[in-house]
Amino acid sequence: MTQTLQRSTASELFAMPDDGFRYELVKGELRKMSPSGGEHGAVIFNLTGLLAPHIKVIGQGFGAETGFKIASDPDTVRAADLAFVRRERIPEAGIPKNFWELAPDLAVEVLSPGDTRREVNEKVKDWLEAGARAVWIVDSKRRTVTVYRSLTDVTRLSEGDELDGGEVVPGFRCKVSEIFV
Repeated sequence: MTQTLQRSTASELFAMPDDGFRYELVKGELRKMSPSGGEHGAVIFNLTGLLAPHIKVIGQGFGAETGFKIASDPDTVRAADLAFVRRERIPEAGIPKNFWELAPDLAVEVLSPGDTRREVNEKVKDWLEAGARAVWIVDSKRRTVTVYRSLTDVTRLSEGDELDGGEVVPGFRCKVSEIFV
């Protein structure tokens, strides 16, 4: 669940003092993100461990606090639970000290108990419209992973299925059950 606080810009968000909470900026609205529980963190850890060997070969992975500025005027800065950017998309100057000015190739969102369907759909739409090649929505309660390659190319996988990185993370495969605690 999120709480809308005030109108802001990406620069203002980046300059905010750390108060122990995570924030996103959606169409200029600063949103405070609810803290996540232990299971949420364990699922992210498990998936990161499974993905990391494949991601390191072709790019760089990023954790939950990494901001991606995916729209301007008004600004939108999203932070996936796990993200990946292909090496050829990383600027010559290197990884930015500020927010990325692009969408990741892969954005992974692990659902929290307070997430609403509207919020999740909005995030998926934002990531894809900004240029993400895939968005994975991981649902610990239902033990599923929903893979979005576009808003119309969607696959829901359950525990017995295999999650495949496809063209985004070539060579990556795991049983969906391996992700969950």
